[in-house]
Amino acid sequence: KGPGRDQRLPKTLSEAEVDRLLAAARTVGRSTRDRYRNTCLMELLYATGMRVSELVSLPIAAARGNPQMLLIRGKGGKERMVPLSPPARAAVEEWLALLDSEAELERAKGAVPSGFLFASRGKAGHLTRHRFYTLIKELAVQGGVSPAKVTPHTLRHAFATHLLANGADLMAIQALL
Repeated sequence: KGPGRDQRLPKTLSEAEVDRLLAAARTVGRSTRDRYRNTCLMELLYATGMRVSELVSLPIAAARGNPQMLLIRGKGGKERMVPLSPPARAAVEEWLALLDSEAELERAKGAVPSGFLFASRGKAGHLTRHRFYTLIKELAVQGGVSPAKVTPHTLRHAFATHLLANGADLMAIQALL
């Protein structure tokens, strides 16, 4: 059969490119609400290495109480704990404060607030993977990073690569992912 195909290394982003994406998330959006949401999405994605489907379907209860760790339900219903960085915790706090004020207004009107951290009016009840994909491309353009290089999954690779480059244990990174 011959030798197997070459294993290519996954594409990733430099720390400077990730910083530019995170900065763009703080400034891109039609409203303050959009900017808080974008910041929270990007900080969580980079700080935890979550898959995009895990991120967009994150229940609001998982982020309550200024957590040091998030409980994430991943592929096959497996659960894992991931630590939150201080910038990610700050972004979650700001986003939750905004959501809580909106929830009060909804309850006053008799509506029931969503159980998702990133709710939407769509059928799933939360932000879709596709919408997040387009959002991350917009942030890449605004941040001066090539949109061809940026996908939610490249941020997952960047999370792991940057941890490894800064001395994290390979087995610990594997457990986080």
